[in-house]
Amino acid sequence: MKIDFPRVPYPQDQDTFWQLVKLGSELRQIHLLESPIVEQYITQYPIDGDNVVGKLRYQEGKVYINDIQYFANVPQIAWEFYIGGYQPAQKWLKDRKERKLEFDDILHYQKIIVALTETDRLMQEIDMIAIE
Repeated sequence: MKIDFPRVPYPQDQDTFWQLVKLGSELRQIHLLESPIVEQYITQYPIDGDNVVGKLRYQEGKVYINDIQYFANVPQIAWEFYIGGYQPAQKWLKDRKERKLEFDDILHYQKIIVALTETDRLMQEIDMIAIE
């Protein structure tokens, strides 16, 4: 933080402030998985199997959790997205290596992918707002 700390710009007018409040609120709800948007899955988990997480790989929009099973339609932006120095879509699965994903785990991971995709979209919207 001493070398490169985040700069917090101050909006010049009330309209800009309230635009940022709205987007910030959406971002918070998405990150806490409270937004109904995260229930609108963009991925599938089409192959039956033992659901045990093994060697991970991302290939052509598919996140393979083992040799056979995968999450389909995972946007590359979600797979590679960084938050605070780590990649949540990868870390969440790596933390479950050699473990079986239960039904709720599969749904949760799909919510994470939506949240990361929506975070990218909201960040682009925020970047379009002239703050200073």
